[in-house]
Amino acid sequence: MSRYLAYVLCLLLAALCTVLALRHPGWWWGAGAFAALSLLGSWDLLQTRSTLRRNYPLLAHFRYFLESIGPEMRQYFVQSDTQEAPFSRQQRSLVYQRAKHVSDVVPFGTEQDVYGMDYEWINHSLAPTEIASHDFRVRIGESAAQAYEASVFNISAMSFGSLSANAIRALNAGAKRGGFYHDTGEGSISPYHRENGGDIVWEIGSGYFGCRDEAGRFDEERFVANARDPQVKMVEIKLSQGAKPGHGGVLPAAKVSPEIAATRGVPIGQDCVSPARHTAFSTPTELLAFVARLRELSGGKPTGFKLAIGHPWEWFGVAKAMRETGVLPDFIVVDGAEGGTGAAPAEFVDHIGVPMHEALMLVHNTLVGLDLRDRIRIGAAGKITSAFDIARTLAMGADWCNAARGFMFALGCIQSLSCHTDRCPTGIATQNPTRWRKLDTGDKTARVHQFHDNTLRALRDLLCAAGLAHPGELGPEHILRRVSPTEVRSLGSLYRFLEPGELLKGIPEHAVFKEFWSVARSDSFAAPDRVMAMRAAKSM
Repeated sequence: MSRYLAYVLCLLLAALCTVLALRHPGWWWGAGAFAALSLLGSWDLLQTRSTLRRNYPLLAHFRYFLESIGPEMRQYFVQSDTQEAPFSRQQRSLVYQRAKHVSDVVPFGTEQDVYGMDYEWINHSLAPTEIASHDFRVRIGESAAQAYEASVFNISAMSFGSLSANAIRALNAGAKRGGFYHDTGEGSISPYHRENGGDIVWEIGSGYFGCRDEAGRFDEERFVANARDPQVKMVEIKLSQGAKPGHGGVLPAAKVSPEIAATRGVPIGQDCVSPARHTAFSTPTELLAFVARLRELSGGKPTGFKLAIGHPWEWFGVAKAMRETGVLPDFIVVDGAEGGTGAAPAEFVDHIGVPMHEALMLVHNTLVGLDLRDRIRIGAAGKITSAFDIARTLAMGADWCNAARGFMFALGCIQSLSCHTDRCPTGIATQNPTRWRKLDTGDKTARVHQFHDNTLRALRDLLCAAGLAHPGELGPEHILRRVSPTEVRSLGSLYRFLEPGELLKGIPEHAVFKEFWSVARSDSFAAPDRVMAMRAAKSM
């Protein structure tokens, strides 16, 4: 166990120096120094607030020292062959402060470049409001038998398998304490999701884990057994995810433990394959029929789907199918291409899928244009860590937000970028019990709850300062962006937002709708004939 080597060496050297000091008093200084280091290492092992120190006694202090010097020293404690960390030190610090329930007040004004391109803010009011509660909620599934009152801020999809048992325990217990939901990710519902009774959104991916037969096909009987559990509040079909849209996944055989095999319903010690596409449906119309069937089988729980937007004609095909069949999902979760915690090829991480803001506006605009927006709720996920992130996302059309990495930071993630190696130093993204058992669930439960609670308190304060009474009042006119050194525009004037029912009257003067709305099909996800003709012409 190389991570304990420094601590063991200090113990041995302290003993050796003590023996030598009994003969030569000059060695007492060495005995004292190594004894002090040994005591520090022992304290690292015994304390519960820092998993990193428990997993790396003594060595962790060098990491903290190097990080304290500044970003230029980051190469010494983050793998040098990985891409730059996706979140800044300032963003992580804000999450850590709120998770640890310490003051997040900063001196000397803003650190942002207020004259830089894309700087954004929300205007304040000369008549601020007072809001008694920060427990903001949105009702999902108005037409479902078991509607759900969700918090406007929840834990996004992260599976047991990608995250450790203790990480899942702490996330779900924090969700229980704070009254918000915990998305299972496509790895299904593990015993660790059930222990503390927090609200669960069960995500079903293309592998149908937890509701599959021996051949990997969807199994209604197994679905019902899980979906009707009172702890499951909603059912979410994953079409694609921000980390690697259009890409399947494989959990290597070595990581398919008996627990993971039982949770997912797969054989022990064999590669666990999550295909790139579903087998239960193959067209937009069939997708909606699957949504309706799952809602019925679950006993009337809100049922919807999550997707990262790719080809716009595919999303338009789903939207057309809604209008033609009258079958509607209760909710849609829009996952931005910049989101996701799962390991993926570099090109997928950096260059596949539509970013969350543009994807959210497309989904929101389409539903408004079809006069369906008031019947379908929209969630959104993609690098959301602060109250302003939530406010901006709600202003652009979402009803609620989900976050993954923000809650990972609350658990103690240090962005070592080793999630895919099974050597996570903080015990979060690993199945190695010698690492994840050092993650203290009691301490991290409190941090998950406090991060959520303090972030929503900050959101309430933003709303009060803006003169608003509820997050639902936020609109694109409230968010301002600098677009040049001399020009500032609101998101409402910067982007084209459709009027209710506008798509029912004709194709609007909006580039993406003009190009693809008329050729999208409700009976196929395939590229329209016109697109195929353009591809053929280019290949000649």
